[in-house]
Amino acid sequence: MSDALLAAAIFAAAVLYSLVGHGGGSGYLAAMALAGVAAAEMKPAALTLNVLVAGIGAVRFIRAGAFSWRLYWPFALAAAPAAYLGGMLELPEIYYRPVVGLVLIFAAWRLFAGARASAAGETGIRPPPVAVALPVGAGLGLLSGLTGVGGGVFLSPLLLLCRWGTARVVAGVSAAFILGNSLTGLAGHLTRGAELPAQLPLWLLAAGLGGAIGSWIGARRMAPPAMRRALALVLVFAGLKLALL
Repeated sequence: MSDALLAAAIFAAAVLYSLVGHGGGSGYLAAMALAGVAAAEMKPAALTLNVLVAGIGAVRFIRAGAFSWRLYWPFALAAAPAAYLGGMLELPEIYYRPVVGLVLIFAAWRLFAGARASAAGETGIRPPPVAVALPVGAGLGLLSGLTGVGGGVFLSPLLLLCRWGTARVVAGVSAAFILGNSLTGLAGHLTRGAELPAQLPLWLLAAGLGGAIGSWIGARRMAPPAMRRALALVLVFAGLKLALL
């Protein structure tokens, strides 16, 4: 895959993910896996792109009133230090590739499920118990630092399934959650001496443009189901490539 084609794939992932408040980490990992980027560079690069796109999304959703501090803080408080720890740890490539492959396949399943359930009602919303949110946040933070995803693909379905927030509020909370995880996870990687790929400035430009477009739309309406399903197919292909090859 050429540099231009990979940048285009990153742009598309940023648009689609930012529609629902996600940073796009699993999409960037999928694109980089298909392009043959070295595993050691994939994680810090994906987290860097997450920081930019989730940061743009968090600002957009918060300004649109789609955010809940009560829902956000217990997950984020435990996730940030755990993400740093995950970034400090380095999974051997023999383990990293199948783990990330499974993460991408799970993300694809959630996109398919979300496409079917996007029109579901939002009654009975209640905040989560802090005693539940703290350990869940810590687990998602550790996974974020280890793999290079921001954790939103796991947090969002949990919040919606448990009716802890409406779809738009969950999108805003997820964006802020991903931003914090990605910052501390990236710090952990850089602390242990991880290197960023030379093409990163081009990828940042593509992701920034995509994130600005997607979050602008997403703060006002949810992503169409067909777009979620198309992205899910890409994630399945990339996940199987990583897990099996």
